Parts: sequence; C-alpha cells; structure tokens
Amino acid sequence: MKKLSLISLGILASLQFTKAQVISSKKWADLFSYNNVLAMKEDNGRIVAATENGIFYYTISTGEITKLSKANGLHNIRITAFDYDPKSKTGVIGYENGAIDVVTPNEVKYIIDIPIAAGYNGNKKINHISITGEKAVISVGYGVSIFDIKKKEFGDSAFFLTGGVYEASNEATIFGNKVYSVTNTGLKSHEMNTTFPVFSTWTTEIPGAFKHIDSESELAFSSATAAFVYNNGAPIQLPVSLGNIQDVVVTTSNVVVTDSRVYTFGLNGTNSSAVDFGEQCNTATMASGKLYGGTVLSGIKDESNHSYKPSGPQFNYAYKISTYDNNQLLVSTGARAERYNTPVINPKKPGFYYYNGAEWIYPSYFKTFTGTLNVLDAILNPLDTSEVLFANYALDSQGIYKLKYNASNKDFDFVKYYSVQATPTSRRAVGLTTDAQNNIFAAFSFNNGGPAVAVYDKAKDDFNLKVSNFKSASVQKPIVYENMLWIPLSRSNAFWVYDYKDPLNFSDDTDYILVEKNGFPSTASGTLSVAVDKTGDAWISTDKGVRVLANAAKEIKGLEPKVEPIIIEQNGLGEELFRDSSILQIEVDGGNYKWVSVDGGGVYYLSADGQKTIKHFTMENSPLPTNTVTDIKVDKKTGKVYFVTYNGIVTYQGDITDVTSNFGDVVVYPNPVVYSNFKGKVTIKGLAEKTNIRITDAAGNVVHSAVARGGYYEWDLNNQRGARVASGIYFVLMTNEDGSDKATAKIGVVN
Repeated sequence: MKKLSLISLGILASLQFTKAQVISSKKWADLFSYNNVLAMKEDNGRIVAATENGIFYYTISTGEITKLSKANGLHNIRITAFDYDPKSKTGVIGYENGAIDVVTPNEVKYIIDIPIAAGYNGNKKINHISITGEKAVISVGYGVSIFDIKKKEFGDSAFFLTGGVYEASNEATIFGNKVYSVTNTGLKSHEMNTTFPVFSTWTTEIPGAFKHIDSESELAFSSATAAFVYNNGAPIQLPVSLGNIQDVVVTTSNVVVTDSRVYTFGLNGTNSSAVDFGEQCNTATMASGKLYGGTVLSGIKDESNHSYKPSGPQFNYAYKISTYDNNQLLVSTGARAERYNTPVINPKKPGFYYYNGAEWIYPSYFKTFTGTLNVLDAILNPLDTSEVLFANYALDSQGIYKLKYNASNKDFDFVKYYSVQATPTSRRAVGLTTDAQNNIFAAFSFNNGGPAVAVYDKAKDDFNLKVSNFKSASVQKPIVYENMLWIPLSRSNAFWVYDYKDPLNFSDDTDYILVEKNGFPSTASGTLSVAVDKTGDAWISTDKGVRVLANAAKEIKGLEPKVEPIIIEQNGLGEELFRDSSILQIEVDGGNYKWVSVDGGGVYYLSADGQKTIKHFTMENSPLPTNTVTDIKVDKKTGKVYFVTYNGIVTYQGDITDVTSNFGDVVVYPNPVVYSNFKGKVTIKGLAEKTNIRITDAAGNVVHSAVARGGYYEWDLNNQRGARVASGIYFVLMTNEDGSDKATAKIGVVN
C-alpha cells in the first residue's frame, strides 16, 4: 500500500469516528486558533506542535506550515496531551474527555475507552503522554496506563490508590526498564514487570510535590520552583532560580526548562543559558540546533522573536459571526447565562476577531482594556467599512464601541465609546444590524423593564434610544426585513417587530408584539432567533421549537397574525418539528433550505418547507466541535456555511449558491462515477430554482426524470425501475420552470 504523509490523511473520506460514520471530508475546514502551543517535538528539521484543537507541522528550512484537526482527520477537540515518535512517525494525542487519537502514516485511529478502576469517578482528562519505542505511558487522574502503539491497545494500568483516595499522575515517562511518574506526593517508579499494576509495590524515589518529567538520554523532573537531573538516582538540582515552571523537556543533548524564561542545560546540569521569548510559553525544545518556544498566544517562536503558526483567530471562543464581501469576517466572543441574563466574563478579554480576507487581525486594544469585556456582536460600519462597531454586554463597561482598522500596522485604533445614556447594569448592548439605507441599529436588554433599540444619528455621531412599552428584560440580535426590525425576546414568550419608518423620527413608529395567543407554545420561555426566507416567511425559533409567520411583512400588520408550527409525518401521525427543543439559530441558504441549530443536538439541514431532513451534523458524525452551535451564516455567493461554537469555528462547503429562476454554472460531481471509489449519489448543482430534469443514455432513452427545487439535485444512479444504470455515458437535459433557460451535462458511470 502506498504510504501517505500525515497531512494527506485529511483527504481520506474513510477516516472513521465510529462504525459507518465519516467525520471529515474535503467539504470541511476549520477556523481554529493555533496560538496556544501545548507540546512540541522535532522530526528531522520539522517541528510537530500540539494546540487546543489541532496539531500543526512547521518545516524550519522552508517555512511550510500544515495542520491537522477534526476538520481533516482528527476525531476530537480540547487536546490536553501529546507526544510524537520521529522514528515511527507516530503521534499520540490525548483529549480532555479521556479519548486518544493515534496518528500514523496510514491512519488516524480513535481510542475511546481508557482503563478505569472500579469505583473511580474522577476526571478522565489525559494529563500527559510520553512515547518510548512502541510503548506510551498515559498519565490520568487515577495513575498511569501503558499503551501499546503497534497493537493500539492498552496493557497494564497502575491505579494510584491509597486509603480509598486516587492520586493523579501529573506526568510520567519510561526510562530504561522503569516507569517514572511525578505526583503531588513524590517521584514514583516501578519496573515494567508483572507487579506493575500493584500500587503498593511502587517506590517513592523522592517525596515532594512534582509537576513535570521527561527523558531521552537522561531523566529530568521538576516541582513548581526547582528542576532536577536524575543522574543515576542522585538528583542534581539545576543551578538557576525558578518561580513557576511550565515544562521540562529532555532532548538528545539538552535539558530545557520553561519558566518565565526558557533555560537550557547540558545533560549533566551545567552550562545554562536563558532566552526571553517576550511572552508566556507553555513549553520549549531544541530543533536543528536552535531553541524554539511554544507560546500561549503566538504559536511557535524562535529566538529572533519570529512567530510560526497556521492562520487563525486569537482564541477559539466564538459566539456570533458577521460575513462580508471580499471574504471578510468578524467574530464576537461573548456569552450569557441564566436565561440570557448574566454576562459570562472571560478573563482573557477576547473581544472580537477580524479576518480581512487574507489574514486574521486581533486588536491590541483588547490586551490593554481596563474594564469588563463581553462582546456579543460586532459589525462593519456601513458608513465607513474600515470601522468596526461592537456591542459590549457587561455591567461596568456596557455600551457600543467603535474601532478603526489601521492597515499600516494591521491593528485597530479606538475611535469612540457610546454609552447610549446607560447607567450601570441598566442598558446592556446585545446586537447590531444595518439596513439597505446604511442605517445602524442596536438592541439592548434591561431598560427599566422594557427592551430597547437605538438608531445611529450621523449628524450627532450618537445613538438615539427607543424603549418599548412591552416589558421584557432581555433581547437577542435583531434582523432587518422590509424596513422593520425583527427582534427575539429571549426571556419572554413573545416576539417584537419594530416598524421604524423614518429611523430618526420616533413619533411615527409602530410596535407589533407577538405573544402566546399568536401561536407561540404555552411552554416556551422566550424567542431566540429569526430568519426570513426567500418566500417572505419569518422562521422564529423558541426554547420550545419553531414557529413560522407566513407572508411575514404583511401578516404582522394584520388584526391577528398567527405563527404556526411545522407539522411532519412520523409513522403515519402528525408531529411538530423540534417540539420542546431549544432552537438557537436558523439560517436560510440560497436555495431556501434551512439550517437549524438545536441546543445540544447539532445542526439540521432541512428542505425549504421543513418537511425533510437532508443532513444532520453532530460532533459525533462531523467536525463540529460541540453539539451547541451558537451561530450559523451562509455565504450565498459560494455556498460556504459557517458554524460558530464556544469551542471554535468550522466551515462546510455547501452545494447551493444564490439560486435564481435561471441556471448558474452547472457542475456535476463526482464525474465520472467509479463504483469502486464512490457509492453515493451524484450531485448536480448550479440549477434554477425549479428545474425539470431528464437523464438519457447514449441512445436517447430516458432512464430517469425528476423536478428539482432549490438549485441542486442528487441522482442515486438508478433508472426508472429502481435498478442501477449500466456503465456508460449519460446525458442530463435540463430546463427551468418556464422553459426560457436550458442546460446540459454529461455523467460517466463505471460500475
């Protein structure tokens, strides 16, 4: 079998998460942060680095950087431990949930179950991994386990149990014929023999609280403030004053200790040197004779302060995303708890991330911000697209902020703060939106008991506030449709539509409030999002399902507008779609299909009327980082779908771009269809909104006919009798609904 490079595994559709579930394909990509480097290993002039959500490879001589994540081969996120063996080209990745990925040149194997002692209910997080030959010692909260890399199975485990209490192995390594583990009570060791699993036979070499250990040609370990070389059982303390040791790494000729600076020693503990990388490092190592630091915020750094990492946002925290022309992105990072009430404050103050179409830019403004940051939304200013407005939902620094992008230094400058007449805790900025006339609107929670919107007044360079008479403490991000603001009320079983007419003249405005009597479920506690589809229907999500207001712009002004559930047939009975489920987000694509995020349930892709589930993505069968997706956006020009979660962002290349009554660029794939390589359906995209399809063989006989809606069609390669067609060339003849536009295509079939 031809060997594949580690990164090329990402193109294989055969990487399995569980049986018969493909979790990655060419359609997926990640927008993860690769800044926080947790562990590194050299491999013949290349550094392999592990970060929170993936690993990346930096080739020192060429500068080439490649990456591997759940989007192209791995099976999980939240990496907590990593080691790599250059001889066998094998990496072992440990995750927060206790699972392991074994990455070899031929496959990525997912190991779900670590050995657990009877009665152990502690954390399953993998604390540390150390590879020696074909064995890896895995450190966990209960002790250590030996993993056979070649067989891909666990061997002996030692459960560090004393007096009914389990003691964690912080780190462990194999040195000679012994396993050495550092714990909070000492450096412990045991030969790899038949009594290895019996904790009472382990030896405490040195009592004390120890954190880190590593070995290659020598064994070294450390506490939080002192590092040692274990020279034939006689520990030699390294001669340097240390305060908060982050890691100890042993290479073929050096001991590297990462503290506030990185110190390098000879294997005998002498000849120290110190390097300051200008920021906090998690780890460091020698590669090609030079020192490299694994930083918290800048990927890999060399001694000249050059940074190496894949392109990505500053952190993985993400809440909402705004998409713009030229592939620009803005990602907000805030969060709320307790029924969309209490701000969830991140001490790292992530703010927002900006992608300018070529690279990610992180404002230095957030690194020195002295107040509280909880950015729930960020948009480009339509009056000056070099400016960003963001909504800060916080108690002491609430309001709207304006920053301006400075292309010369690739940073943002502070422009203005808009308090919007707020007093502490009373007016919390939630979301921002704009209309076709470049009016800017903001939504606010907690306004003397009523939700509020504000309109930007360019002449005054300030926001004018409008408070609703309807009492509801919290709102969600609004959208604009037909010159009205459509505003979910997340702590009331209600929905607010604000007809603003002249935005700066509040006297002619009209409020429409939909409540339970208008059709919302009686068990609901709030509306969470809204999307208007191509037919003008408003799809409103609640914490108890979905409601649709047909012909929304007209019906909202009627005497008794009614929102209706989607009723689907299940086993011959009518059933409400997503009944009792909390729906976080609804997005409409270019073919009028619906993407729906269910809290804890992943993402559903529905037909235009909601009657058919086309796809259902979860973290178990796809690269989604979590089953709670807080935002979805579709780029209608490209069909790319963005899925936003608190654990990072992934994208999916959809089949549908913006669909019209005429044909776009018709594409058939895969083509030709070789049965030995592909057993799925053939996709035809670029179709008209309604397309009449006839598929004929080379003799002109019709073998299949259909009517496709929404811009694409999938053919199962069966003929009209339900049997698979023979090998050959097939012609696809297509017309739009009124016959004014036509298209043709050819499909090669090899059985």
